[in-house]
Amino acid sequence: MAQIVLASGSPRRRELLERIGVTEFLVRVPEVEEYVPEGLTPPEVVAYISREKAEAAAALCGPEDIVITADTMVFLDQARLGKPRDEAHALEMLAALQGRKHTVCTGVTVRQGDRSCTETESTDVFFRPAGEAELRNYIATGEPMDKAGAYGVQGRGALLVERLEGDFFNVMGLPVLRLSRMLARFGVSLL
Repeated sequence: MAQIVLASGSPRRRELLERIGVTEFLVRVPEVEEYVPEGLTPPEVVAYISREKAEAAAALCGPEDIVITADTMVFLDQARLGKPRDEAHALEMLAALQGRKHTVCTGVTVRQGDRSCTETESTDVFFRPAGEAELRNYIATGEPMDKAGAYGVQGRGALLVERLEGDFFNVMGLPVLRLSRMLARFGVSLL
């Protein structure tokens, strides 16, 4: 019997799957080195890594299992902003984002046996201008330390966001509408 497998250690992705009605799923976290060939656009980068994760996860799952992988990255002027190394790096990233637009891209792959599809979602996020004291106070909460771009839109980081253009859930790490449409192609209807 086919099972849904979320190949991600992200608690936010687990929560989002549950929110859209996928309550029976396994979690398998594949080991993947996030090497990316040169010259790819931001959507191509996250699609590439998502496919690599799906390939690695397939070895951890049965051939009938429906495997979901995702990779989310924050890009400022085409430069990738990963997770901060420390509080000083978090401040550097947040200071660069304040008062500006950046893009959050997620690549999602759904795979079952030899069949797979990969799609991407991009959301523009506009930060309000914020002072250094506000940014330091936010960093002191600890919230930014395990998040790409050094903020979590689902938490106190929302206080830095002026507006979004695109899928809110994408910024959390999983574009649920796109995923639901992809799953439907594999026989999984969520409504």
